[in-house]
Amino acid sequence: MKTALALLVLSLPAMAANPTLEIKVDQAGYLLRGPKVAMVVSAKIGTGFTVCRTTDGSVVFSGQLSPGARDADSGDVVQQADFSKLAEKGRFYIDVPGIGRSWNFNVGADAFTRAYYLAMRSFYGQRCGTVVDLGPEFSVFKHAACHTRAEYHASSGKTGPANITGGWHDAGDYGRYVVNSGITTGTLLWTWELFGPRVAKIGLHIPESGIGIPDMLSEIRWNLNWMLAMQDTDGGLWQKEMTEQFGGFVMPEKDGLHTVIGTGKPPYKSSCATADFAAVMAIASRAYAPYDATFSRKTSDAAKRAWQWVELNPNVIFRNPPGVHTGEYGDNDCGDEHLWAAAELWRTTKDKAYAEYFTGHYGSYTSTIRAVRPQDWQYVAPMALWTWVLGGANDHAAKDIRERTQKAADQIVARSLQNGYRTSLAPTDYIWGSNGLAANYGVELVVANALHPDARYADAAMDNLHYLLGRNAFSLSWVTAVGEHAFQHPHHRPSAADGIEAPWPGLLSGGPNRDREDMVLKALPDLPPAKIYADDQNSYASNENAINWNAALVFLLASALPAN
Repeated sequence: MKTALALLVLSLPAMAANPTLEIKVDQAGYLLRGPKVAMVVSAKIGTGFTVCRTTDGSVVFSGQLSPGARDADSGDVVQQADFSKLAEKGRFYIDVPGIGRSWNFNVGADAFTRAYYLAMRSFYGQRCGTVVDLGPEFSVFKHAACHTRAEYHASSGKTGPANITGGWHDAGDYGRYVVNSGITTGTLLWTWELFGPRVAKIGLHIPESGIGIPDMLSEIRWNLNWMLAMQDTDGGLWQKEMTEQFGGFVMPEKDGLHTVIGTGKPPYKSSCATADFAAVMAIASRAYAPYDATFSRKTSDAAKRAWQWVELNPNVIFRNPPGVHTGEYGDNDCGDEHLWAAAELWRTTKDKAYAEYFTGHYGSYTSTIRAVRPQDWQYVAPMALWTWVLGGANDHAAKDIRERTQKAADQIVARSLQNGYRTSLAPTDYIWGSNGLAANYGVELVVANALHPDARYADAAMDNLHYLLGRNAFSLSWVTAVGEHAFQHPHHRPSAADGIEAPWPGLLSGGPNRDREDMVLKALPDLPPAKIYADDQNSYASNENAINWNAALVFLLASALPAN
């Protein structure tokens, strides 16, 4: 009964007849103009393939499979089915004689619009402090208002009730963390700045729809308001709002009382969190200025007060105080966050003081623009360096940043083309959140293309998207409700506790993790790194979701939306 209800609710396309996992396609689809490649991995070596319409099975393209080549990361012998010359839009599947047929997929300029909608709308599903209801399409996914009150933890230097609600649940747990909210919200605001005309026309069916502000900005504002509430009167930011221990797999309204947690000693706030906040609020001031001048000024003022606090307290490091065992997001160096704050404040205000800080410190971080390990919550220096150029700087620093970005992108493209599944992941990248790294490689390549237009960069970025949406060793879409064969069992408390078999839609799985940091992964046999993954709720190290990974996915999907 549950399975039937779940399939009805998710409104999935008609299932392909006997699809095989041996043909790996992007289950969302492919752009009409651009490379279109599927992968075939089978004990039988295929020769030819056809692309067929789902409506009547008619053949629209025929081609030959490439010779098999071993992919070191997965151990698979991979053949490629290149149908880039297909010039028809529609819904198709691939057939390989003797092996089988693929999952269905779309080809067209809008092939990724649905995936973008689900991935961006997942943030509404992560809202805290309010009733959430994904209906009518997803009417069974809902929860009551949660965490509507909070208290100050002893580590914050304050006592009593805290007037702080809202924000997004960080991941599969119910914590809210300023540091990870920083890279998440910053990435989403960058999505708006780079692709605003593409995403503005896509409604998200959220409570704020129709108020005269693009839905994406309304959703982001929900989290910005929580971040603003986490700023203390002196300008500094507490690290997180969370329980001392992770709660059980219950719905959010049944989770324990949240407390505002600090460093445990003066000045109690965190430099990394405060600088992240300053950067994000500076971007927000730019983004909301055309729609809400008052809110734009509020975020700008908050960013400047945070900057002043960081100038006085440049490296106050957060560690979980005694008795607190929830997510830490610890970082030993807040200099990159400080640099990001300077760059974004300069881009917003053009104030000479921020420019002087940037030019005086950027040289220590240019090596962070690299071909291995892209930007992430702990490594935000690339965001600082890129926004310097995107903001119009044309000095020696800008020239250096452009050249380093181009060099790193060239190396990423070369590595991607050598990978059997054409992902940018290096062998060492199959760690906790490897899918987030794949998405962030895509972000890096898209930014590189903006700084130095090169079709190879755009194509390699799309290859990472194809990997995430089904063109991988598991023939699995790692985004819930996207494609006919999406993962089903995220380490996500609402998905586990709501009594519905299907998971909440639009969530990106963490992906393969060679470090095997949970008991499910430890029980797997000896496998290559790209195959150490389990679609299992208990595999938090490979199958949790997180808002920062979803933000990079949204950015990448937005880059693939129709430009007009």
